[in-house]
Amino acid sequence: MNAPLDWTGRAATLALDFAARAPVHDADGSFPFRNFADLADAGFLALAAPRAYGGQQASIATLGGVVGAVGQGDPATALVLTMQYIQHRSMLRGHRVWPEAIARQLVREAVDGVSLVNALRVEPELGSPARGGLPATTARRTADGWRLSGHKVYSTGAPILRWYSVWARTDETPPRVGNFLVRADQAGIRIVDTWDHLGLRASGSHDVLFEDVALPDDAAVDLRDPSAWAGGDPELQADMSVLMGALYTGVARAARDWVVGFLQERRPASLGAALATLPRAQERVGAIEEKLHSNRRLIASLARDIDDGLRVPLIDSSLVKTTTTENAVQAVELALSLSSNHGLSRHHPLERHWRDVQCGRIHTPQVDSVHTAAGRQALGL
Repeated sequence: MNAPLDWTGRAATLALDFAARAPVHDADGSFPFRNFADLADAGFLALAAPRAYGGQQASIATLGGVVGAVGQGDPATALVLTMQYIQHRSMLRGHRVWPEAIARQLVREAVDGVSLVNALRVEPELGSPARGGLPATTARRTADGWRLSGHKVYSTGAPILRWYSVWARTDETPPRVGNFLVRADQAGIRIVDTWDHLGLRASGSHDVLFEDVALPDDAAVDLRDPSAWAGGDPELQADMSVLMGALYTGVARAARDWVVGFLQERRPASLGAALATLPRAQERVGAIEEKLHSNRRLIASLARDIDDGLRVPLIDSSLVKTTTTENAVQAVELALSLSSNHGLSRHHPLERHWRDVQCGRIHTPQVDSVHTAAGRQALGL
């Protein structure tokens, strides 16, 4: 029997090249197209897709290892890859509502070349859909299918996406809400280059405008009464918590590696020895290790539960997401505290790691909503 492929090890090898290119993409906000060509050549773009459709159907533990390794090299690339994996895994849960022909096409294209998909959900007025409210993006019924119009923001991976899963309402009375699968090259779609962010500057999270885009009837995925979407999706959130936790832990590992090298090499004349010999430095590096160790354990435990088929409560996985991302932020801040002006210099990668890791706090769910939900549960409210 052939030994299983070491996907995490292969991703770590690719990530060395991603890390070498990351400073340029960060500096000018350019999109890392070459990274995705490399990922496609190595078979990573269909790693999460259902085996029945031609994908690898890898475990969430394997996917987390890959995303963490890529995130250590270039977290913007890892974020776009995460969204690909989330959408492909949703096919496993939604086989009754994903149009099979389109799902097979998405996977086949990801196997054959550079083809990515992401959900476009956030809007200028709506904000995050997790906070409630109906999308303004509207799908209008026609004799041949649908016509889609709307404005999406923070559309991660926009320069490279071949498919969008667009969160929209119907023009029915009362309206239904769900996703519409849209090819990115259709007439009436326009990308507006708006992404100019503190962190993850290479993620290409631009605005996308839809102006009366014609869609077939089967483009609609899982249309429901708006109230049926309340409460969130525990399986989706569990997957996201593993992958987001792994991504930002990867950033923290990169920061740890840099500061360890700095402490070993930096020998101030006043000390006459490497900074690594100072007890204060050793204690703070130990504190970084504590954050990384806790994250590894939490992510591995959640991934194991998911892969074992357990239904993880929404609050449980949400707490894992907020804990691991906060640990990652704190680990990078500890690294900065040990490096003084060197860590904040653009000549070194630590300031970029600090900027990138801040983005972990923005992804749904945010700390305030998770703590409120956990507090209400503990108080029996």
